[in-house]
Amino acid sequence: TGVVLAYVFGRRTDEVFLELKALLEPFGIRIFFTDDWGAYQRHLPEQQQVTGKANTQKIERKHLTLRTRIKRLARKTICFSKLDVMHDTVIGLFINRYEFGLAV
Repeated sequence: TGVVLAYVFGRRTDEVFLELKALLEPFGIRIFFTDDWGAYQRHLPEQQQVTGKANTQKIERKHLTLRTRIKRLARKTICFSKLDVMHDTVIGLFINRYEFGLAV
């Protein structure tokens, strides 16, 4: 459906992936469209993985929207978060407003 179900901040480590996987567990996701990163092979059954670019257009579009609308995600900007909690809060508020139309 393209709706954001969960998000986690951090570097691309196995621990961060496992945290995201735990948040997604209640949704009963059966297929993960991946980019062949090693953590997927280590922590997902092979039958749950589909590797490739064919199904990543929607998520890449969502990433572009986030980077365009939230300046702290742009690579070179004077807008930045000094604290991780503020970064998390701003992005969470944006997702609630953009995805669900909820007032914040």
